[in-house]
Amino acid sequence: MRRHLLAAICLAVGTVMLMPLVMSVLASIKPTEEAAASPPTYLPHGFSFDSYQRLWGYQEGLPVYLANSLGTALLTIVLTLLLTIPAAYALARFPVPFKEAIFVVLLLALIVPYQAMLTPMFLMFAKLGLTNSLLGLAILHTAIQLPFSLFVLRNSFSAVPRELEEAAIMDGSSSWAALRWVFVPAAVPAIVTTALFAFITSWNEFLGALVMMSRSSRFTLPLILATSRTETSLGGTDWGMLQAGVTISIIPCVLVYFLLQRYYVSGLMSGAIK
Repeated sequence: MRRHLLAAICLAVGTVMLMPLVMSVLASIKPTEEAAASPPTYLPHGFSFDSYQRLWGYQEGLPVYLANSLGTALLTIVLTLLLTIPAAYALARFPVPFKEAIFVVLLLALIVPYQAMLTPMFLMFAKLGLTNSLLGLAILHTAIQLPFSLFVLRNSFSAVPRELEEAAIMDGSSSWAALRWVFVPAAVPAIVTTALFAFITSWNEFLGALVMMSRSSRFTLPLILATSRTETSLGGTDWGMLQAGVTISIIPCVLVYFLLQRYYVSGLMSGAIK
């Protein structure tokens, strides 16, 4: 009885979570007139891919915005891992003075909303010439992701048996070699989890991109979807094109999650439990 009740609860929760995604997909394949109908129809009476065609050629073209989003996300992953892996290794294994206090101070950034830092960061990036730059946006997304990534990786490195590190040192390995050949392979699930979170954070982030980008050719997918909200079709918002963009934006996140789900679950647990 308990198993059936649990299964029913899981099914109900899954249905509630999936319904908005299903409705977005269905709205994206409705004909333009039906997508703009009021009251809306829940199931399409006809099928059309006109919304995707309009989105493909909207302003600079959908491939440009997809490339901007993907490029920014990949840069964010690279910068996040390059910064957090050595830092987490040092805080987990080296006798750094006051390292626990340093770790806590770094984690305090989690409680500071990044929106509060956008104005000074914009002014600094403007002086450095990093506005309207994918690298500048990736640096902003990396700053957002760093505290959580450091938390996960530091705890994961701390869980690696010390005997493995001592054996590597006795074999003549340096600290960098031990990190490369012992700690990184042992912490692959946590590293994949960090990369996954960095990708999703960068792919979906909107406000930072809105502040940093003013050229339409540099817009990411969330920005161009917000811009398409002002497009008119039959006297109102082109909901079909907007939902087509939402559907396309969902696909990479779902694919990445399903491909890395095994690493994600184990990595998150290893990073959360020291």
